[in-house]
Amino acid sequence: MRVLAPGRTEDKRRLRNDIHLMTTKRFTLARHFLRTRPWDFFMMVEMGTDRVHHGFWKFMDPAHPRHEPNNPWKGVIQDYYREVDRQVGQLLEEVPKDTYVLVVSDHGAKAMDGGICINEWLIQKGYLVLEEYPTKPTRFADLKVNWAKTRAWSEGGYYARVFINVQGREPQGVIPPAQYEDFRNRLAEEIAAIPDDQGRPLGTQVLRPEDLYRTVNGVAPDLFVYFGGLRWRSVGTVGLGAIQTFENDTGPDDANHAEEGVFILTGPEVPQGLRWDRGQLMDVAPTLLHMLGLKIPDDMQGRRMPLESLANSLSYMI
Repeated sequence: MRVLAPGRTEDKRRLRNDIHLMTTKRFTLARHFLRTRPWDFFMMVEMGTDRVHHGFWKFMDPAHPRHEPNNPWKGVIQDYYREVDRQVGQLLEEVPKDTYVLVVSDHGAKAMDGGICINEWLIQKGYLVLEEYPTKPTRFADLKVNWAKTRAWSEGGYYARVFINVQGREPQGVIPPAQYEDFRNRLAEEIAAIPDDQGRPLGTQVLRPEDLYRTVNGVAPDLFVYFGGLRWRSVGTVGLGAIQTFENDTGPDDANHAEEGVFILTGPEVPQGLRWDRGQLMDVAPTLLHMLGLKIPDDMQGRRMPLESLANSLSYMI
């Protein structure tokens, strides 16, 4: 069995071909299931629309900091979306005309300017202490950490998850609980002030989990960090010897995740040409439950979208 190319590779020809192959196989299987299985609700996920951004954004976007003019891959993303559009069209030929169709993404995409080596910064500040500094780029999980002297560390990719070594919570915690909030606030301010490679402000957001989530379960990160409005990714690897980098620690990557995703809804009695820009991702689930005639749990976050003409008119959904 052929193994598809990894999403982060310099072999762009194989990556492009494998993304198309993966997409063709997935849509072929979806059409098969639609024809051969009974269904009231049918859902599929296509990862190619994610992989193609990460692999080819700099070739498409002249504003990308690593754009290569007149490159042979500049049309890959547009060509891929034409293929996806064709595949969606074939998929819709398999469903009844009164089917409600949704296209939903969990995030968008934008050019990635560079990366912030958050653990390198924590080491320089003395917050993260190692037994020995690695001789090559090394994942945080493989570092020899001196936990008795470490006050904070970070994990994560597109955004940073920063953890504080709190006494009584972590096995070798060093920050007394009474000092936790003061330390966290100071750490947040210092991280927000990390500049780009030219010393310019990034406009970084540093958020607390309790300000984002209704309930914080388990040991959540103490801080979430979005560097430069997600135009800079978080790099957790140690060994690069720098805070700012333009090399991805997991392989070539041209794009980062963006805050705005996609929501498209069509079907019987759905108003055409309506732009709905007041919703959020959590609104999709209660909207689906309402369309299916199911009760929306009282504790569910998000609100159903106010498309009242959809009520009681559903026969099928994809």
